[in-house]
Amino acid sequence: MDQYLPAAGKAERDEMNKLLLKINAPALLSQASQLRGGVTCSIPRSLKYDPETRDKVMGGMNYHLEIQFGDGVIWIVRIRRSNAASPPSELQSYILQSEVATLKFLSNINIPTPQVYHYETDENNPVGVPYILMEKMPGTNIGSSLSMTWSPENRRKVLSQLADIYIQLLKHPVDKMGSFDHPGIQHVGPFAVESLTDRRGKEMRKTGPCSSIQEYYKSGINLTLDLILRQEIYTSRPVDAYLVHRYLLDMVARVFSFNDLDDGNFYLRHADDKGDHILVDEDFNITGIIDWEWAYTAPKSIAFNSPIALLPVREFYDGINRLGDDELIFAQLMEEKGHPDLGEITRTGRLLHRFDFCCGYDISDWDGFLGLFFGLVNGLSEDLTRKFGDDQHHNWEIWKTEAMEKYWRDERLQKLIQATNFF
Repeated sequence: MDQYLPAAGKAERDEMNKLLLKINAPALLSQASQLRGGVTCSIPRSLKYDPETRDKVMGGMNYHLEIQFGDGVIWIVRIRRSNAASPPSELQSYILQSEVATLKFLSNINIPTPQVYHYETDENNPVGVPYILMEKMPGTNIGSSLSMTWSPENRRKVLSQLADIYIQLLKHPVDKMGSFDHPGIQHVGPFAVESLTDRRGKEMRKTGPCSSIQEYYKSGINLTLDLILRQEIYTSRPVDAYLVHRYLLDMVARVFSFNDLDDGNFYLRHADDKGDHILVDEDFNITGIIDWEWAYTAPKSIAFNSPIALLPVREFYDGINRLGDDELIFAQLMEEKGHPDLGEITRTGRLLHRFDFCCGYDISDWDGFLGLFFGLVNGLSEDLTRKFGDDQHHNWEIWKTEAMEKYWRDERLQKLIQATNFF
């Protein structure tokens, strides 16, 4: 760790300096000024990497600049980062285009999201980088969970507004599961997500669009199994990761067979709803929902399950399947607003959360993963709990032995064992 942190810091600094050197600031300012009829503007922050202010301008995938106009208006420039972990430029362009398409869809249905003024999907433009010029929305994000310092009344106020946003999204179903991909047109195409894209040399195969949640998860899990076999992911624990995902593949039909709340339609879902996507003002009014990168359409049971921000985090990672107080309030609000179906989705959604988390989870956090995973296993199998007993239901070695026996004849598992010299 002593060597990793300085090396990671240097890599990030080099990455950002290289990116910032590409930005043609005069061209960017000229574009913004033209869009506002000639109002002058400037970039107040220097185009230099500053580790002291990185958290204010950088996310995991994007860098943000402010453009300030002479009349006080502020816009945001959202620029995709580029490093060794970035997908090919073709996929990056598709993801950016999908985000713009999603924002334009949301602006047409009165969801509080940033207005898009201009965008470029590749670097062959006067600014020199792909970017989105968008409105800067007021407010402060609520963080990784609803603030525990808020009064019960203010927490309920925010949750009530969030419920209204869900209900508004419910009014706009589509007929496929995937990502919006044509700005200005309500069209669902393949998923705009790196983890659902298979890349072999110059060939790139996106997943979707899908006609069912079963098709979606089976496609994604099978891709994960193939990538494990090709030793492109989970290289530190390939057999463990394979067994987990092989089990998840078997469980797709079971997890989604009992749900009678879906209606055959699909609805837009935020892909990273852990809380920092919600902006609120000083009076606890929601001012905006941001960061719609990777958004996709999903059946009701997925699209309207409670956001991750409402989960009781410690219990969730410890494998405990009961709902938290915020989730119960959210379900109650849905019911009070005339949508008992959405309330029931929240009340019965824990295993769907767990299943989704386990698919593609970063198992370098092995202890955290085991809590998530056995919360799913025990939630699905009473027989398993009785067999292991209450004090053994988190025993990985027992589960792994059983799984090896069950999947021993799996052709991909056999190839993986041979390739990794497992025994």
